[in-house]
Amino acid sequence: MGNIHDIFNSHPKVINMGLESFAESLAEQGAEVQHVDWKPVAFGNPALIKLLKRLNQPAIKGLIDEANRKASERIISAHPVLVDIQRAQDVIPGMKKNLILHAGPPIDWKRMCGPVRGAIMGALIYEGLAKDLKEAEALAMSGDIEFDPCHHHQTVGPMAGVVSSSMFVYVVKNETEGNIAFCTLNEGLGKVLRFGAYGDDVIQRLKWMEKLLAPALGKGVRQSGGISVRDLTARALMMGDECHNRNVAATSLFIRAITPHLLSTDLDKETIKKVIEFLSGNDHSFLNLSMAACKAATDPVVGFKHSSLVSTMARNGTELGIRIAGLGNKWFTAQAGMPKGLYFAGYSEKDSCRDLGDSTVSEVAGIGGFAMASAPAIVKFVGGTAVDAIRYTKEMYEICVAEHETYLIPALDFRGTPVGVDIRLVNELNLLPFINTGIAHKDPGIGQIGAGILRAPQSCFEEALEEFGKLFE
Repeated sequence: MGNIHDIFNSHPKVINMGLESFAESLAEQGAEVQHVDWKPVAFGNPALIKLLKRLNQPAIKGLIDEANRKASERIISAHPVLVDIQRAQDVIPGMKKNLILHAGPPIDWKRMCGPVRGAIMGALIYEGLAKDLKEAEALAMSGDIEFDPCHHHQTVGPMAGVVSSSMFVYVVKNETEGNIAFCTLNEGLGKVLRFGAYGDDVIQRLKWMEKLLAPALGKGVRQSGGISVRDLTARALMMGDECHNRNVAATSLFIRAITPHLLSTDLDKETIKKVIEFLSGNDHSFLNLSMAACKAATDPVVGFKHSSLVSTMARNGTELGIRIAGLGNKWFTAQAGMPKGLYFAGYSEKDSCRDLGDSTVSEVAGIGGFAMASAPAIVKFVGGTAVDAIRYTKEMYEICVAEHETYLIPALDFRGTPVGVDIRLVNELNLLPFINTGIAHKDPGIGQIGAGILRAPQSCFEEALEEFGKLFE
């Protein structure tokens, strides 16, 4: 071994663990440095480290792993099919005139963000329960209107996620398990109800969708005998979509699938023309249909005994909430994050609402942000680079227990998308689920102002793991 002088006179070779800035500083001084991206297990939380050690005991680990294997198989084997389009009050369980559904975990009026309040006021006017915004706000605050998460009613909704009784919804059946899920039809981008807008133009569009669009589409769907959303999604992933924030190919495929059946109905040509023009004029038309399909695919794992998989992830603009398969319907919440992304002209992060919407059902089902490697062009909409899109997907494999057999990624040599988020892995690896999202203005009445990316918050995964651990005490 050399002496101290040999060390100082030689060219140093350094292995750096932890803060990458240390490695960067050494490299600037001419040192040969190798950075190791290391973090302590469970974010350095001693109690969680001890819990993970206990859950990794062979008997317990084997029980959880087997439950997760079976639960992930349920998600993967799901075959969601669009079977109908019906009025919410006629098909959504528990739906009634004075009930408004919203995105995310439970929340009361006082804690709701601006876009959710705006969408609720707009829905009350749309339903004829209030004649103007002042009256709508007073009614919403009165206690006469009930609020409940979409997820409690087999339903999902993008952004504010507001569903009222007269709105029409996609009816999607999981042919494998037999369960049904619902989602409203997509209004388009910008100043729309789901982003908290409520002007006369917003209400008029919703009325047109109720009177013309939905009944016409419903006729086409029933004429078709059912359209496989799973197959459309699989093809769209091959064509550059991830089916959350990029739906260009999927929307085109849906139009291609539905048009012959529309033409086979008794609808007049002008009506069919208007329907196709509306769908083709909105690249996000497929999003709501995709969300209902993802809900149908993931609902069968709710309550799956001993499973540590995330069954639900949703945001209401105030909190992000998750539910764990083995813990049933219990929500674990944390403050929703602030998206980082690209803003429309005249807006910036200071105008942004916190993360919002049920559309993270996409990630739970193995698409969306988890499939960004399929959609490198999405970075033009949400920010980042094409290399980032691939990196995000590769990271998600580390916290998932399985790979999808139908949803494949060409850029990764047709590897299946990551599916089955395990809260054990999230905490052990300090790696939080990745989300891409639309961005709503923080104030009601304005609408969409951009799109972006972010990670789910940490604390709800820690709390969920602690609660899950109690199952094995």
